[in-house]
Amino acid sequence: MRPTSSHLLLCCGLLLGLALAPPARADVLLTAKSINLPGVHLQTVTARLGEDATGGLQLQLHVGQADVAAMGWRRLGLSLDGDLKRDERLNWTLDGTVRLAGAPGGALSDAHVNIQLSPAANTLLIDILQGKTHATAALPLDQTTHAQIHLDHLPAGWLQGLLGTVWSGRPTSGRMDAELALDLRDTGLQSSGEFSLNGAGFDTPTGTLAGQGLNGTGQFSLDSTGGPARIDLDASLHGGELLLGPLYAKLPDHPVQLGLHADAQNGAIELSRLRVNDADALQLDGALAFGAKGELKMLKLDRLHASFPAAYQRYGQAWLATLGLRGMRIVGQLNGSIDLRADGLRNFAFTTDGLDLADADGRLAVDNLRGGLDWASQGERPATTLAWRSMQFYRVLNGAAQSQWRSHAGTLSLQQPLEVPVLKGRLRIGDLDWRPAAAKGQRLSTSAVLTGVDMTAFSQAMGWPAFPGTLGGAIPSLRWVDDCFELQGGLSASLFGGFVDFTRLSLQQPFGPNPVLNGDITMKQLDLAAITSVFDFGGITGRMDGSIEGLRLVDWSPAAFKASLLAGSGGRISQRAVNNLTAVGGGGIAAGLQGAMLKLFKTFGYKQIGLNCTLQGTVCQMSGLQSTGDGYTIVEGSGLPHLQVIGHQTQVDWPTLVRRLREAINGSAAEIR
Repeated sequence: MRPTSSHLLLCCGLLLGLALAPPARADVLLTAKSINLPGVHLQTVTARLGEDATGGLQLQLHVGQADVAAMGWRRLGLSLDGDLKRDERLNWTLDGTVRLAGAPGGALSDAHVNIQLSPAANTLLIDILQGKTHATAALPLDQTTHAQIHLDHLPAGWLQGLLGTVWSGRPTSGRMDAELALDLRDTGLQSSGEFSLNGAGFDTPTGTLAGQGLNGTGQFSLDSTGGPARIDLDASLHGGELLLGPLYAKLPDHPVQLGLHADAQNGAIELSRLRVNDADALQLDGALAFGAKGELKMLKLDRLHASFPAAYQRYGQAWLATLGLRGMRIVGQLNGSIDLRADGLRNFAFTTDGLDLADADGRLAVDNLRGGLDWASQGERPATTLAWRSMQFYRVLNGAAQSQWRSHAGTLSLQQPLEVPVLKGRLRIGDLDWRPAAAKGQRLSTSAVLTGVDMTAFSQAMGWPAFPGTLGGAIPSLRWVDDCFELQGGLSASLFGGFVDFTRLSLQQPFGPNPVLNGDITMKQLDLAAITSVFDFGGITGRMDGSIEGLRLVDWSPAAFKASLLAGSGGRISQRAVNNLTAVGGGGIAAGLQGAMLKLFKTFGYKQIGLNCTLQGTVCQMSGLQSTGDGYTIVEGSGLPHLQVIGHQTQVDWPTLVRRLREAINGSAAEIR
């Protein structure tokens, strides 16, 4: 629209020439191969002045190609057709139709135009109407590069040419009203004024800056005349959504104050001043910068104050979801700062006088978090204290604790050992060093000792049957390397009268959508009578050894392992346990004894029980004590009646095997016949 005003200056110049000339005659034709005006280049220009049927003057103007570089409008076609009148004061009026071809958003494709030229007042007035869009512009005749413009219901798409000269974004929806001043220069333009938005939207090729459904009012200034385009904006927005790199906002219905100063050049944009004020949710002051390809160059928040849950609901959901924390419940307030650059994190700090948070999946929860942390990649920061009433990690509840921290030369260190109550036991964390700026390699190292954890409480927290016993162990080294936690040493659980040792444990992407746990498990002298009573599998006496090597859990579901279970010292086994082992192995009773005879006995003696399963993908390779002609031996009997249970299926679908185990535990396995 505004470049059109410049185009119409040509018509005004022609009209002014006619006004100073002798009385006009009909059928005056003027042509020009090209015309250069300040900031405007016109090619193939034709102007015809003639009489209409009533004897009045009619002007027809055609421009084959119009370019206004500062406005980003290029290769536009322009046609103007209207009635021309001059009054007794020598003022000229043109009333007619203007059509632009090739303008962004279909701007002025068929608009009514009224132009008034007053030499005495040194003023050119232009009034344009297309549909609901109304624009007026006033230009001094002795400075036609300056205009005062009023806009009503301007489609956002009409601004694409102008916006394209200062950044890579494009408007996608909405309308705007504005009062502004515009100055065209040979090297760009300058503009400032007030505006209001209704349902406005915009986007960028990289998707790092975007908005939709935005409403509000504000003031702006734009200067593209030297070096990077400089933009100042102070707005009051409400409703809609706004994305500024990692900062995503779902704006409330009440006004949110947004202020920024931006420099844009060649697709890159730097917001050297960024201020957001949402009274009951978030206040921040800082800076933000992106490269030409949309990559984050800087996120610097000097002051951040967040009030939850409103701050999470409006501004925090998307960012925390990228960290694997979804459906968060957060209550309280937080103050903080952060400085993140393209080469890594420079510093961060936060404080709170009471914050409760929990994620929907039960992986993390903190009650009454108090104090804070203060870290910098260089130098030394003051010591801080961070305490909590309780903390839950993967459904395991930890009790109240208080920790002391200090940052030195990029490492945030625990200043004294931290003791945390855990399920009637204790976790003691010794030295702990965390390097927040480490993008790869070792990020964290610590040591820990776990004592007296009640296995009944632990199994209930994990949703398992209630195991009696205690869990403890020493972890001489726990390291966070790249995206993986690695444990040296191990944990040992005193279970079922024996021991279960966990070694070579590692956890990848602990807060990601699909955490991966790897490790080995060794079982020694477990009391089978206690195990089978817990799982309601059927009674078995004796002691069991075993191992689960190469265990791999993806999102806590088995993906691979090599399991071997052996009860090699003999004992007694109930009829129900025989049924369940038979069902699990997909086998039957060896020939020589009929099921009817077995039903006469409640328990049987056995010499050995052995079962192996190697899981790869979704198939479990099954084996037992030894191979037989048609399968493998699971139970080798002892005494009379002599019992032998044979497994016939060497490859079993893992879901099928899980179903069989569940049926066995629930007492629905098939009976011996």
